[in-house]
Amino acid sequence: MPTTLRIAVVQIDIAFADPDRNIDAVLSRGREAAEQGARLVVFPECTLTGYCFESRDEAWSHALCLDDPRLRAVEGLCREAGVWIIVGFAERADQKLHNTCVLLGPAGLVAVYRKTHLPSLGLDKYADQADGPYAVNQVEGVNVALGICYDASFPEFARVLTLRGADLIALPTNWPPGAEPVPEHVIPTRALENNIYFAAANRVGQERGFRFIGNSVICAPDGSVLAAAGPDEETILFAEVDPTRARQKRIIRVPGKHEIDRLSDRRTDLYGDLVR
Repeated sequence: MPTTLRIAVVQIDIAFADPDRNIDAVLSRGREAAEQGARLVVFPECTLTGYCFESRDEAWSHALCLDDPRLRAVEGLCREAGVWIIVGFAERADQKLHNTCVLLGPAGLVAVYRKTHLPSLGLDKYADQADGPYAVNQVEGVNVALGICYDASFPEFARVLTLRGADLIALPTNWPPGAEPVPEHVIPTRALENNIYFAAANRVGQERGFRFIGNSVICAPDGSVLAAAGPDEETILFAEVDPTRARQKRIIRVPGKHEIDRLSDRRTDLYGDLVR
């Protein structure tokens, strides 16, 4: 039977266009989280490269490839500490520019996710829109799915991953001012409506005139907040993910009198065409 998975969300400042400095922070904080028992560690969006690029050429010049030695260094930590790490960066892939996060584990690269919903902001103004896939990955018996920032604003994104078996969605993000309702309302709602865990890792600090609002959060399948950070602090949040709880979609409040299942109770015969 699956057991609980201790996860960590790392909220840090990020140095723009300075991957060497940023990788030092990832290795330090990743090791710190592992020493406190975390098995999966989630870092913010574009942790390695920064986000506020002002042209495609500028973003391209600072983007990393999947064979970058700094990613190999993260893999080394994963092997050494026996952990899984999710970290984001601007990526060059052939002639495409992507906002990417990867899941790395003790055996190396596990998954690559390229952001599929792109706002008109920072790197996303110049990135190529990706086609997913929306996939679920095994981390010590827990089904972990990846998203990035704006993806969480689309209920279809989380619902598809839930239907594919996700127990936990990990969301590296760069929320700026104006996004405060997302950690307060959207992340708990996505968790509640899908009966899954949701872990969002935001950054703090300023970059090229943009301030980032922190407020990283981990939510349980009932939408309750398991751990939350403030708007300015560098910190690490911890929580336990119980896959059995995420997989029990039928909620029994009063046996035989008050029972709901937000997956099996859907009326796809009525609204199937509308979601295309």
